[in-house]
Amino acid sequence: MSTTQRPRIGIIGTGAIGGFYGLMLARAGFDVHFLLRSEYSAVATNGLQLNSAVHGPLALHPVQAYKNAEDMPRCDWLLVGAKTSSNASLVPAITRAAADGAKVLLLQNGLAVEDELRPLLPANLHLLGGLCLICVHRAAAGVIEHQALGTVNIGYHSGPATAEERQQITADGAAMFNVAGVDAMAATELAEARWKKLVWNVPYNGLSVLLNAGTTALMGDLNSRALIASIMGEVVAGAAACGYQIPADFAAKMLKATERMPDYLPSMYHDHKHRRPLELHAIYAAPLAAATAAGCSMPRIEALYQALQFIDQRNTQN
Repeated sequence: MSTTQRPRIGIIGTGAIGGFYGLMLARAGFDVHFLLRSEYSAVATNGLQLNSAVHGPLALHPVQAYKNAEDMPRCDWLLVGAKTSSNASLVPAITRAAADGAKVLLLQNGLAVEDELRPLLPANLHLLGGLCLICVHRAAAGVIEHQALGTVNIGYHSGPATAEERQQITADGAAMFNVAGVDAMAATELAEARWKKLVWNVPYNGLSVLLNAGTTALMGDLNSRALIASIMGEVVAGAAACGYQIPADFAAKMLKATERMPDYLPSMYHDHKHRRPLELHAIYAAPLAAATAAGCSMPRIEALYQALQFIDQRNTQN
């Protein structure tokens, strides 16, 4: 990908995910524009700082930062790093910042997030999903802590592209990240990739909140580790009922990979700690509904979801 061919990129939601990938792309020479809300003043004044165990300390200053999408230039790619609960409210910003035929890439967790956003977007926009395998969190306004990993799997969801064009778009998206030093690849089946990500997200996000623990403690206790394995098994069964066969050893590989990770507090833990709404619909309600419709029961996940709903309601009301 030469400099003359590089697209203009917009970041919609400059938190941990949007900030990390946007900073990496900007440092690689891409024309990157960041939409912010509460952190606009801090980032406009001090820039973005990344403390990475993988890439070392990195900074981007000045930052092409905007408070309103109306002030942004039209972008060829829009990377949405906000929580899925914000998607509907972000549609006006996405529409205003998108060039004709722009690619909208949702760097988000959960199931069916593209299905719910698609009807709200103009038909001329391409919609893609991106699964980020990364340990990252926001430490302060404009300050991002990156502990490990960073791979992005990109899949095409819908839009005005032929089958051949879809393959080229996902390949271009992966190449864009690769130029920035981020491992990325095209996912042939987006829904299957989302179910695979749920194998990790469903147990660790919820249990980090429920048990007030990071991955090291959760993996170090026999009872919590057994519960994690059982929950992973339910996700795999739910995926199979919906027509997606996850390899039999996939959950075991996730457990071993987590053991090798530095101690990590997932994003839902940080949302709970800062009294932000938990991302329960995309990570729990949507897969539960899909599995139930396919005739598959996931009782442990249902119980975890019910407990998290209680915690979330009490946390955001008090």
